[in-house]
Amino acid sequence: MKHRFALKSFTAALALAGLIGSAAAESLKVGYLPATGHAKFFVAKEQGLFAREGLDVELVEFHNSADGLNAIIAGKLDTGAFGTTGPIAHLSKGTRLKIIGGIMGGDAALVTTLAGAAKIKDIADLKGKKVATVRMASGDAVLRGALKDSGLNWKTDLEIFELKNPSAVIEAVKSGQVDVGLVWGPHDLRAEAQGLQIVIHSTDLQPGHPCCRLVITEANGKSPETWEKFLRAILLAERFAAENKEATIEAIAKYVKLDKELLQRGYYSQYIDQSSDPDAKGVRHFADVMASSEFIAKAPDVSSSIDARFYEKVLNQLAAENPGDAYWQKLQQDFKRKNG
Repeated sequence: MKHRFALKSFTAALALAGLIGSAAAESLKVGYLPATGHAKFFVAKEQGLFAREGLDVELVEFHNSADGLNAIIAGKLDTGAFGTTGPIAHLSKGTRLKIIGGIMGGDAALVTTLAGAAKIKDIADLKGKKVATVRMASGDAVLRGALKDSGLNWKTDLEIFELKNPSAVIEAVKSGQVDVGLVWGPHDLRAEAQGLQIVIHSTDLQPGHPCCRLVITEANGKSPETWEKFLRAILLAERFAAENKEATIEAIAKYVKLDKELLQRGYYSQYIDQSSDPDAKGVRHFADVMASSEFIAKAPDVSSSIDARFYEKVLNQLAAENPGDAYWQKLQQDFKRKNG
């Protein structure tokens, strides 16, 4: 009887500890797109990395960057990763945002029919074409910048249609409503599986370009410690995903309802950069490209809107905790190169 009582008491103590831990956890609402590029959110959630940092994270799905970013600005989300185009466009209009890190880079592509692929060998071949994109997608800004560099005016030399999500873009190409569509991964691979063909990757047009940035509003009431915990979980998820493919794909599959083989090809693609670095230099260049192509009227002073201190502090902590670990040392070197 004493043993049973002790066991029940121990079980109750564990349950109470769990309740206390849950009550003590800080809640965050984080927006994401159902894409392989946002896998670190899913890994951090499913592997308990957010919880380990004392964060109770609710992941909220969006289907395009414009809607997600508007939710952050409206205070409905604490943070999220919604392209580079959207944050820069809002900053150019005076919106008070801070970029504190990244989720990924690259990973957009132009797709067309097999018949259309024979006619599109480079960006200049888009002259006179109808092109579908997703509103405020990073690849859209990269495309318009590349068109400018090739001597084409995206306002007069072709027609660009901004659609709601990648699925709508793919259907527009398949139905012949447009000639070419711009989507992000793994929807480029999904389009390929449906009989379309990838003709140009965004990294062909702007090598190393940043994509989804981790954004908060300047008015966000969370403490610096909160964002340090959040970025620590993201960095640990990055490391986990690099070494644990099967568990990573299992985590992605809970949020992106596509074939697992396709998800693996998408996440571990050569065309995607999985860095969580803020990449201040890349963001500044992206803003200059947007202004040059007249996507925005004037490039904002993005340097004042990038706060890399949280990321740098957490990265240095992880490197100090794991002396001699080449993974964290490389990220430290990358940080100096991308943010110097």
